[in-house]
Amino acid sequence: MPDSVRYAQMNTAELRRNFLLNSLFTPGVRCIYCDTERTVIGSVVPGTESTALPSFPLLRSEYFAERREIGVLNIGAPGTAVVDGVEYAMANRDCLYIGRGSRDIAFHGGDPDDPAKFYLLSYPAHADYPTTLARKADAEAVSLGTAAACNERTIYKYIHPAGIKSSQLVMGFTELAVGSAWNTMPAHTHERRSEVYLYFDLAADARVFHLMGTPDETRHLVVADEQVVVSPSWSIHAGVGTARYAFCWGMGGENQDFTDMDGLAVARLL
Repeated sequence: MPDSVRYAQMNTAELRRNFLLNSLFTPGVRCIYCDTERTVIGSVVPGTESTALPSFPLLRSEYFAERREIGVLNIGAPGTAVVDGVEYAMANRDCLYIGRGSRDIAFHGGDPDDPAKFYLLSYPAHADYPTTLARKADAEAVSLGTAAACNERTIYKYIHPAGIKSSQLVMGFTELAVGSAWNTMPAHTHERRSEVYLYFDLAADARVFHLMGTPDETRHLVVADEQVVVSPSWSIHAGVGTARYAFCWGMGGENQDFTDMDGLAVARLL
């Protein structure tokens, strides 16, 4: 992951190559290792057969979750996750936390023409917490913003200190109200952890303009449906869409305090 000095010298193509994942949801398993917080960002789009989550040579582990915890959000049709022989039926927007030490992990997708799409976010774990399924109705829902500021939205918190327990992973998703476009404004940074954004439920001809960078050197990424932005700790992360959308946010780092952020007035952004 580039630092803030190298970032300032990048053109559009370089920014997209380093901070944007643009084809994550392909059939089978795809995972990307990021050195920021040693994050693994991945997806499982199962076919007609069960699709197992393997370990990878880069992890140097016997199995994927030997030293890791995983957050899973289904953004597709209903499917099933199987963790050490226990089945967890997951509807759209259901979340599953998979704890460290879970050895056998697999996914079933149902109809291959309308598959489940399991989004994975994983960090190293220092403790064992139980694998836990939560549905949208189980999430802590927080309403923020105003229609006048075009940022009326509901934040659904799944994995956090007052919800599903984890070592360092914090994860949930946000839905924008009809007529709102901004997901976070004023913007903020949080030096104590990095963040990953998955934008989804965006129309094929719509885009989100994701703002990033240091407050005095901002850039943007044009993001389509089911694309992912990696946001390092020094970067702002805010966005505005041309149509309604949702996004999954996930964080890892030094703490799990959702409110631990450094707010920035709009007038400070350059």
